[in-house]
Amino acid sequence: MNVLKDKEQKILIEYIGVSLEERLRLSPLASRIYALLILSSYEGITFDDIREAVKASKSSISVNINVLLQLGYISFLTKSGDRKRYFKIAKYSTIIALEIYLHEIDSERLMLEKINAFNKKYHPEKFINEKYLGVIYEEYLLKKEKLVAETIQKMSDFQDTDI
Repeated sequence: MNVLKDKEQKILIEYIGVSLEERLRLSPLASRIYALLILSSYEGITFDDIREAVKASKSSISVNINVLLQLGYISFLTKSGDRKRYFKIAKYSTIIALEIYLHEIDSERLMLEKINAFNKKYHPEKFINEKYLGVIYEEYLLKKEKLVAETIQKMSDFQDTDI
């Protein structure tokens, strides 16, 4: 690897890792490993490559790789004549991430419904004054929920036809 690519990759791993940590509720190290694999070739990288890139202990990396494997975010392959495992992003890991996102949208929409119901019951003047804003926001969440669900379905359909 060249120095510029290494530096750019390191910055991106941190940036993506922070986002994944929050969105997917992963540990900081698991998020950085996942980010590294997102930015790596589809041929995969070895445990030692991961260790070199994220600068963590073998046991910490091993635990976090196992978590990512169990969650379905990453997979591994072996190469003929090579005893090493090559880790890579799972081909359909995006579906898993989108399902989590869909759940978050649904939770937010349910929370909005409860806020509106509470304000309608106990603060009718506030509900009347802000009702339209709540309706606009709820419409937005419903559209977003529908779009994410459709995207998951399209990806799942593609996955079903994948050989």
